[in-house]
Amino acid sequence: MNVMVDLCVIPMGVGVSVSSHVAACQKILQQAGVKHQMHAWGTNIEGDWDTVFAAIKQCHEAVHAMGAPRIVTSLKIGTRTDRVQTLEDKIQSVQEKL
Repeated sequence: MNVMVDLCVIPMGVGVSVSSHVAACQKILQQAGVKHQMHAWGTNIEGDWDTVFAAIKQCHEAVHAMGAPRIVTSLKIGTRTDRVQTLEDKIQSVQEKL
């Protein structure tokens, strides 16, 4: 099953700057081969359900390994069975209506 996810991983107990933790997660998503697009408050991810969620687990493991004793993550998850849709399709659909 294909899935679209909006992921926001928030390491706690590591200070104010979390950019190194975000970069670690971005590298994991690249290595996983899932389509992803970072934005100001998280990352949109598109791909096979099992692959995407395995990458999210790896993000948690990496951020903990970097010294974060606690992580708060928010996820928005979307799936469709009526047709194939990409992240770009969703954006284009709105832009066409502007």
